[in-house]
Amino acid sequence: MFDEASIKDTVGDPSGVCLAEVGNMRLGGGNYNSILARGDNDLVLDALGARFHRMVRCIYIDPPYNNMESYAHYDDRDRHDVWISKLTRHVERLKNFLSEDGSIWISIDDHQVHYLKVALDQIFGRENFVSTIIWEHRKTRENRRAFSNNHEYVLVYAVDANLFKRRRNKLPYDETVKARFKNPDNDPRGPWQSISLNVQAGHATRSQFHEITAPNGKRHTPPAGRCWMYTAEKVLDLIEDNRIWFGKDGDGVPRLKRFLDEIEGGLTPQTLWRADEVGTTDTAKKDVLRLLPGETVFDTPKPEQLIERIIEISTNPGDMVLDSFLGSGTTASVALRTGRRFIGIERGEHMISHCHHRLKCLAEKYGSGVRYFEVQGIL
Repeated sequence: MFDEASIKDTVGDPSGVCLAEVGNMRLGGGNYNSILARGDNDLVLDALGARFHRMVRCIYIDPPYNNMESYAHYDDRDRHDVWISKLTRHVERLKNFLSEDGSIWISIDDHQVHYLKVALDQIFGRENFVSTIIWEHRKTRENRRAFSNNHEYVLVYAVDANLFKRRRNKLPYDETVKARFKNPDNDPRGPWQSISLNVQAGHATRSQFHEITAPNGKRHTPPAGRCWMYTAEKVLDLIEDNRIWFGKDGDGVPRLKRFLDEIEGGLTPQTLWRADEVGTTDTAKKDVLRLLPGETVFDTPKPEQLIERIIEISTNPGDMVLDSFLGSGTTASVALRTGRRFIGIERGEHMISHCHHRLKCLAEKYGSGVRYFEVQGIL
């Protein structure tokens, strides 16, 4: 058991951290970095609402899935109508925290994903549904069931889906993508990748239907139902600038050269997230055990790689991230490590034994203060 004295002894440096008084959660003045709050998540959100209205860029929650299972830290059994009603009311509270370009990401599985999506459509509007991420949460085969369930979902909604699309981040190029860029002709502009120079002809203009003559004299016309990406004049300029590739022997179909150094932003996120990219439930358990040896690990923790990708897409350093089902503290841990601020809420004793201890270790490493406080009741 942790008593109040042991909590105070493990707080660490509170500089730049939002403070609160136990009981009425009246926030202290001054600047803050991040918050850990122990208490009922709805009550905490009500207390923090006025201070952090429209200030959160990304909300990630991993709520109970209501899959009729009992776990070490909670019992996930509720009537469906009770479960969906409680979660819907909670998400309605969370929406008030999101900035105009903010987004919410909710983990869920097959049992409730469709019911939850309908409820979220009503809260955010169907037009603000962004995507359903499919996460490969296990790589092993489950032989006890009719089908081996190897994936879960992350539902993504935005306050304004169009604004989110304009402001969300792309993923950085990894080594696999970079390896696609070669330089077979020793172009001084560096590695490049060729892409198709012909496109669908549905919305083409007459100027896009023409013949391209290669430097060796071979003539090329677009395939049936296709046209060239550019006009004849533009293609001549690109050939002169050595930006059209006709293959190693000069007889290939013309393709456009895209140079690695000239590509901005990165990769558009895809909806299928493989275990090799973002980890599994098993890798998440091992990571927690390395940091908290001897503790009882959550049955279904989320890997840091998964949360890091979510935060990387939806926020920039300095932005605020909120997780009101903090669990073992993964979201707060990733936020702290990547230079984001966070609000983390949990009601159980593991807020101290897992979350606070985990973040204290990171705070000492990264030099950020994390203040712990407990909500015993809202006056």
